[in-house]
Amino acid sequence: MTHAELAKAIYETAHLTGEFKLRSGQVSKEYFDKYRFEARPQLLREIARHMAPLIPAGTQALAGLEMGGIPIATALSLETGLPCVFVRKEAKEYGTCQFAEGLDIKGLRLCVVEDVITTGGQVVISSEDLRRAGARVEDVLCVIHRGSGHEPKLAEKGLHMKPLMTMDDLKAHL
Repeated sequence: MTHAELAKAIYETAHLTGEFKLRSGQVSKEYFDKYRFEARPQLLREIARHMAPLIPAGTQALAGLEMGGIPIATALSLETGLPCVFVRKEAKEYGTCQFAEGLDIKGLRLCVVEDVITTGGQVVISSEDLRRAGARVEDVLCVIHRGSGHEPKLAEKGLHMKPLMTMDDLKAHL
């Protein structure tokens, strides 16, 4: 599947119209329901195949953000052999009481994986949490970047984002 074919498949599978409040607080007339493409194995496999080359050299593990980044990180792990860690928005209050599950992240160079990014607010929060836990975090991958290009919130925290798709990519076939 080419990049353009993948963009069309994601669009046709996940694009919704209506009125939607985004995590950033913005209101949008369109929405990409990531679970609609993450729940389809063939499409998720293609996404991972196309995203794998975007993983920066030297990455030691993938950090999938709750909840949508977790299936993407898992698919990328299967595609590349890199281990992954699952990052909660906040530490659970039982068992291990951790916010990052699966690996000891201290000293590891992580690449944060998210499904859809608009402004990067949750990525910044989670990256700071990972850094406080001793991980090295500089790189972020996402399937869809809804934003306007360069995201100042990410740049201010020293985070470099690489999207697989932009809104222009998703709409190119229209």
